[in-house]
Amino acid sequence: MELRVLQYFLAVTREQSISRAAESLHLSQPTLSRQLKDMEEELGKQLFIRSNRNITLTEEGMILRKRAEEILELVAKATDEITLSDETVAGDITIGAGESEAMRFLVKAGAALQKEYPLVHLHVISGDKITALEYLDRGLIDFGLLLGHIDTAKYESIKIPFVEKFGVLMRQDSPLAGKEALCPEDLWDKPLILSRQTAQDSNIHNVYSILGKEREELNVVATCNLLFNGSLMVEEGMGYALTLDKIINTTGSSNLCFRPLQSSPDLEWHMVWKKYQVFTKAAEKFLGKIQEML
Repeated sequence: MELRVLQYFLAVTREQSISRAAESLHLSQPTLSRQLKDMEEELGKQLFIRSNRNITLTEEGMILRKRAEEILELVAKATDEITLSDETVAGDITIGAGESEAMRFLVKAGAALQKEYPLVHLHVISGDKITALEYLDRGLIDFGLLLGHIDTAKYESIKIPFVEKFGVLMRQDSPLAGKEALCPEDLWDKPLILSRQTAQDSNIHNVYSILGKEREELNVVATCNLLFNGSLMVEEGMGYALTLDKIINTTGSSNLCFRPLQSSPDLEWHMVWKKYQVFTKAAEKFLGKIQEML
């Protein structure tokens, strides 16, 4: 399958019309239709559901769209890296990071690097640990900012000088808001909102070991990917969100508050990259700037 045909396929998914896609690609409609038909025959799967009004994707088409976007993104990234001159330090640095004040350290490094090399651009993809590791393994990002245990067989890492506190986000009028800190027993009978990472991370700091209960023994009413949506659940009275401090602003007129968990250990952040990774000049300079700042 040619890259050119993948571009055609994505144009049709974007326009939801062969005629509009053909116009944007400067192709005739019969030529584009033939290319798409050849693609379906090559794969042995129907990719489109055609109607008089528009074109939608089948389940197989949606899978291909996701992979095609990743493939073309990698091709574009590789092209940029290869075509830069040997003397030029330029290009993109992409970081997958969770929500945390620890990200400020990496942002400072990126800002300092840009003063020296204005053609370097920093891109941050927000997501949880599961998403960051998936992108890291696929080569879609250069670094990940991750909390907790790191698989040293697969990744290199640097500890970031920021210690995280784990606790509970709740409404100001919640029964537990009057306490300065909470113990696990305070939450055993409460409706809990967990992040996907908190719910699935099997390292020593996972929430179940902290609370001293198995998931089946707790009242988990909801999960979320990033905490902003979790904070909306808290505001609407769904329950208590177990999370890190300082992600949601609880100062001023906020009707939310954060209380630390007494049983929670201090959690450490690491900047992570794949073992044996070949860095671009920009990524190599960024790593050097982090080491310099440390």
